[in-house]
Amino acid sequence: MGNALQHKGLHGVGLSEILADADTPKGGLYHHFPGGKTELAVAAIEQQVADLCALLDKLLPGADPVAALELWIARAQQGLAASGFQRGCPLATVALESSAQDVAIRQALADGFAAIRARLALAFEASGRIANAAGLAALIVAAYEGALLQARVAGSVAPMELVGAALFPLLRTQLQGPPDDQATD
Repeated sequence: MGNALQHKGLHGVGLSEILADADTPKGGLYHHFPGGKTELAVAAIEQQVADLCALLDKLLPGADPVAALELWIARAQQGLAASGFQRGCPLATVALESSAQDVAIRQALADGFAAIRARLALAFEASGRIANAAGLAALIVAAYEGALLQARVAGSVAPMELVGAALFPLLRTQLQGPPDDQATD
């Protein structure tokens, strides 16, 4: 279902399509996911987050965090272009469609974004040079999501390239200097 969420969003994909894609009878869906489409969507979101966190865990430890982020963004650009600019971030796609009534879905999304930010913040903290690692991680996720959305709409990776060209030098500057609390006048 994660792939369908990236292409069509939560409300754009129907149960019949999900069941056909999974080659599962309807009874199987309700046996494993008694909460129906909502519970299945939460499970898909959690799996997408687990996959993304596993990728970040592979890219970030022991590496230059900026180089790892450049690779992460490059992979996202490749995936977006390969899908004909139809496959965006599954979290953002669902988040944009969710309403206040989608409590379980919104909680899964909030937890997912928090997990991604935490992975990034840990990498920055490990560098020993960034005082506001959590804020920087939030900025990166916001820039990534915004650039991915704009690239999908434009049908071009240019917005992602522009964000990377502006963001990566700023990150390098942050990583090269002393932490904010140790800066001198």
